[in-house]
Amino acid sequence: MDRKIIIGTRGSELALWQANFIKDSLEALHISAELKIIKTQGDRILNLSFDKLEGKGFFTKELEEELLAGTIDIAVHSHKDLPTENPPGLIIAAVSEREDPAELLLILKDCTDVRQRLSVKFGGLVGTSSNRRKAQLLAVRPDLEIKDLRGNVPTRIGKLRDEKYDAIMLAKAGVTRLGINLDEFHVEELGPTEFIPAPAQGVLAIQIRERDHILYEALQDLHHPDVAAELAVERNVLKLFGGGCHLPLGVYCRKDDDKFQVFTSKAEDGEGFPDRLFLETDTLEGLPEKIVAKFAKDRKFPLKVFISRDISAGSYFRRALEKNKIEIEARSLIRTVRTINRFDSYILKNIDWVFFTSKNAVEYFFQLNPAFPKKVKFGVMGTGSEDMLRKNGHFADFVGESTDTADVAADFAAVANGSAVLFPGAVNPMRSIQQGLSAETKVIDLPVYETVLEENVEPTGADVLVFTSPSNVEAYFVDNLLQPQQKVIAIGKSTGKKFEEMGVSYKLPFSPDEIGLAEAVFGI
Repeated sequence: MDRKIIIGTRGSELALWQANFIKDSLEALHISAELKIIKTQGDRILNLSFDKLEGKGFFTKELEEELLAGTIDIAVHSHKDLPTENPPGLIIAAVSEREDPAELLLILKDCTDVRQRLSVKFGGLVGTSSNRRKAQLLAVRPDLEIKDLRGNVPTRIGKLRDEKYDAIMLAKAGVTRLGINLDEFHVEELGPTEFIPAPAQGVLAIQIRERDHILYEALQDLHHPDVAAELAVERNVLKLFGGGCHLPLGVYCRKDDDKFQVFTSKAEDGEGFPDRLFLETDTLEGLPEKIVAKFAKDRKFPLKVFISRDISAGSYFRRALEKNKIEIEARSLIRTVRTINRFDSYILKNIDWVFFTSKNAVEYFFQLNPAFPKKVKFGVMGTGSEDMLRKNGHFADFVGESTDTADVAADFAAVANGSAVLFPGAVNPMRSIQQGLSAETKVIDLPVYETVLEENVEPTGADVLVFTSPSNVEAYFVDNLLQPQQKVIAIGKSTGKKFEEMGVSYKLPFSPDEIGLAEAVFGI
């Protein structure tokens, strides 16, 4: 290309990083380029939250106008800032690789309490101007106070440093790109399957004039078609909902092996409790329409759901179902009994890891008041065990991220092989994690409780039955109490295996916790 390309960009540090990244990429293709800084409405108006700014594209409109006027050749955008439709005459010529779309919760160390989920102290003040973030935060921590936070990434971090907030939330991609050191804060990373990001979060969009065919062809060397296909799902869901940046909508699409997985969270407003959906499919065709149909106002939900554990009044699962007027029948079909009152503390002398496969294991182990002679690491099967570990004042160094214990075992083996691992747990445990560790790993089983099946279990007439452990399945199926038309959800593959042995079909949530179970019910 024999002309110099003019790249339009906003003037923030992050926008300049992004524009220079594209400039350097073009120059690697022997295409000369320079930057032109353009101020947008979103840069000028900093005293209003996003939902109070007029129209859409308040970080992109001015760049698009200059592109149409021919004063720039390329506009570089954070893809999530773009409206779902290009102005006539403009197209997205290329999209970048996706930076990690996780969120970061930055917390002042004096305001950190690991006993709380997300580690923000009870009633803490969290800064964000995103309704999507606000709704998802309040869903898991309704005690938090949310206050608007505007400005570029360094400015927002500066406001936290000045103690105007107890914590703030930022996209990990921006922090990573700017290389900001966060050692002065406690940082919680929330992955995109746990805290669902904005559509197209972490991706750069390169926008050009539709008639600029030569530039379009040159930019194909920077284009990532696989990313574009996933973003098309996310942005089409946003388009079908008729939303913009202020809509409390999170959508994240990814390919996992040969399947496409899509995670969606949508609330009515920043104060509203979000509905969440997880879908897994072989094809992207028709997927946005299928997702949006699940959120239709006239859709029918189960009238009643049974779950085989006690559910507190303020729990995520209860609030998610009761929002949709679903009655909950919560009762455990088993009971647990502590088996020991003390143990030889010498066991802990050379332990490197303590791994918990259940909330009960955490609870009964810490009732024994263990004293650790050295620093140990803690591993847990999932977020339920992680929450119980936090309540006992400890932070998990490893959290399983799958409903398949074999996958969790493989992930844990990668960090713990060759060390000494203590497994507090039930009498006669399944030992799925232990069996996944190498022969060089020292494994110590410590039975701290016993599971007892309840007798004469009463059947339920619920439309959906959620089973939270293999033992609960055993208790319900001593006499097969399942009725025709009742649907079954198993919390994980170990629980599901019990149903497979009986020839009973079941649904598996993405994650073995209350959020995953609520997603599974919503998806039925």
